[in-house]
Amino acid sequence: MKKSNKIIHYDNQSDVLYLGVRKGVEEEFAEIAPGIMAELDKKGRVIGVEILNASEIFKPVIKPIQRQISHA
Repeated sequence: MKKSNKIIHYDNQSDVLYLGVRKGVEEEFAEIAPGIMAELDKKGRVIGVEILNASEIFKPVIKPIQRQISHA
């Protein structure tokens, strides 16, 4: 099995979801959609994605996911 270095963190107070892709130091960021930022390392590789107002963005898919989990 391959070990995963992925990080997922949700901050309930600020409603921000962070998805880490790889280890690295953020050198810059790029807004890829309103409220969605890609963190980039010095080589321009994505090291993480930050989603602002995450509960609003994911609201349409939360209930279907919860239903799938409860029926599994």
